[in-house]
Amino acid sequence: VTGASFVVFNGALKTSSGFLAKSSIVEDGLMVQITRETMESLRQALRDKKDFKITCGEMDAGDTKEYVDICWVESEEKTNKG
Repeated sequence: VTGASFVVFNGALKTSSGFLAKSSIVEDGLMVQITRETMESLRQALRDKKDFKITCGEMDAGDTKEYVDICWVESEEKTNKG
């Protein structure tokens, strides 16, 4: 689990790269590189307020995967209200 101040979704990852998606820590945030098709699915999920899971890692890496989960919650925590 990684906490981040911001998240950047970059939809320019080529399918020929050999990666499903790539995530990396940038300053105090997270950058997720995804394919154009995944970006379209993410946008639709955000419009519909649906949870969305991005699987990161190489396509042929087997069970070694990272996940970026976007989850909608019912109530806001009272932390970081500023």
